[in-house]
Amino acid sequence: MGEASFFRDRLLPISTVLLALIALWYAFVVVLNAPFERDTAARAGTTISFMELLPNTMAQERPVLPAPHQVFAELWDTTVNKAITSKRSLVYHAGITLSATLMGFAMGTVLGILLAIAIVHNRAMDRSLMPWVIASQTIPILAIAPMIIVVLNAVGISGLMPKALISTYLSFFPVVVGMVKGLRSPEQIQLDLMHTYHASSSQTFWKLRWPASMPYLFTSLKVAIAISLVGAIVGELPTGAVAGLGARLLAGSYYGQTVQIWAALFMAAAVAALLVIIVGFAHSLVLKRMGARA
Repeated sequence: MGEASFFRDRLLPISTVLLALIALWYAFVVVLNAPFERDTAARAGTTISFMELLPNTMAQERPVLPAPHQVFAELWDTTVNKAITSKRSLVYHAGITLSATLMGFAMGTVLGILLAIAIVHNRAMDRSLMPWVIASQTIPILAIAPMIIVVLNAVGISGLMPKALISTYLSFFPVVVGMVKGLRSPEQIQLDLMHTYHASSSQTFWKLRWPASMPYLFTSLKVAIAISLVGAIVGELPTGAVAGLGARLLAGSYYGQTVQIWAALFMAAAVAALLVIIVGFAHSLVLKRMGARA
């Protein structure tokens, strides 16, 4: 029954949606790449049938939309067939982006937790700081990233730190929101019970508020670490970086290498998924340590 339920409830729906997306992708490959083939045939003074056009759209060197097999072939070539230290390896570029991602994520997590504690325990901070935290996220990161890079370069700060600060700017927000909700999640009856024990503010925080906020914190961290990766990639774009996933996207756009662009995007998605899985695993370990049911 367990295997049948897994197949019916999980494997079958996911496989169906995935196959439908791939089929739709191939259909758009033909639609978007066909005009180039027709124009090429028209300039040569010939006509091209649909059966001739179909395979040509799947094998263009610089397609408008690359086919799935082209993207996966590029991924295989730049991960398995290239040495990790090679500058043509996506693993090498992902490692550079990952360093800025993790640094920015760490700083954003610490900043978000500290701001959340201040907001929960100080009414003035709640009324003055929280609106500014929310308003900060209304500014597009593509607009603010070049300013951060230019200002930091002007004071002699370059390299990893500017990209990490952009990741921090994006990742601290979900942590602040989640932790504020989590620290306020204990019910009034629980707070009253702590008062009857004559607990101090620090004891109430560490023994009640902090444990209650853990599910909210790790849920926020899953969002924060994924968006931190986006910040690191965006931070590589205005610097004209020569390494990193953002640099691969930039080089692909310069030379019209759409297959390279899509491969870098898939690699970024895989790295983000892996990071979220790691945070989820840490979440399970922490909840198990706290006595949560399996």
